[in-house]
Amino acid sequence: MMKFVVLAVLFVGAYGCGLPTYPPIITRVVGGVDVRPHSWPWQISLQYSSGSSWYHTCGGSLISDQWVLTAAHCISSSRTYRVYLGKHNLKEEENVSAAIAAGKIIVHEDWNSFTIRNDIALIKLESPVTPNDTITPTCLPADGHVLPHNAPCYVTGWGRLYTNGPLADILQQALLPVVDYATCSKSDWWGSQVTQNMVCAGGDGVVAGCNGDSGGPLNCAGSDGAWEVHGIVSFGSGLSCNYNKKPTVFTRVSAYTDWISKNMASY
Repeated sequence: MMKFVVLAVLFVGAYGCGLPTYPPIITRVVGGVDVRPHSWPWQISLQYSSGSSWYHTCGGSLISDQWVLTAAHCISSSRTYRVYLGKHNLKEEENVSAAIAAGKIIVHEDWNSFTIRNDIALIKLESPVTPNDTITPTCLPADGHVLPHNAPCYVTGWGRLYTNGPLADILQQALLPVVDYATCSKSDWWGSQVTQNMVCAGGDGVVAGCNGDSGGPLNCAGSDGAWEVHGIVSFGSGLSCNYNKKPTVFTRVSAYTDWISKNMASY
């Protein structure tokens, strides 16, 4: 038994969660930029089939060798999904990537599409993936952890480059400082539409998540330097992706750690 434990620790240490082989190039540049290839190796493209083709619909985060975290609103019971891991450019064949069928899909039992509450879902891959230089899981935050105002976090995804614009081919990253609940719930911000189970980030009228980024991560560095997924892209303003005082709203992952662990253990 002791030998097994030691081997397990060594395996995890080789590709620990939230520690990319190719660390992201972090800048304070305003606006989204192409990422360093494979610097967010937990980012996935959730794709659905139509005819003989597959189409990107949402993002998501690999959180173990067989589980992906995404948004409930990304899931439709009428669609067949696959998870594309290790991708950089969605329009190119990349031999370091892997497409795996979605197996069990668990949408939060209290998901409400009208109030956009509990916008979280888990996808179990049909087969586990072996962590490598381009595919590794991200870390989960501590249960109940609330980020401070202006905490520097990054949204990543292949969403639209601007309101009504084209989807990105190359994975994008953008700095989105956290907006605390006291600010985000003000009447001239999001008001009562946000709850304390959500995280707001951005709102400067310049940078935001956009259509196609849904389900993807709000990446924030932990105290040990490892990246953690603190948010799941949930909703933004219907007026435009980057409307002033309407920051991108994320499901707060640290409010659902029990739900995540219980469901992962059950299937």
